[in-house]
Amino acid sequence: MTDLLSMLHHERAALARKLAGVDAAISALNGSAAPKAAKGRRTMSAAARARISAAQKKRWAKAKK
Repeated sequence: MTDLLSMLHHERAALARKLAGVDAAISALNGSAAPKAAKGRRTMSAAARARISAAQKKRWAKAKK
């Protein structure tokens, strides 16, 4: 029984190594296929900030009642 468990653990470890290699190959191919766009900070207009602020104040007032 312990021999069977040992063999299964060994097989599982071998499969995990193979899977890690496949994952590395996939990520390498994905990385070289298209360059990633640089992410910048999103900006929000003053009007949008004012709308969000007014909506939040309205929610707080409703909760305060």
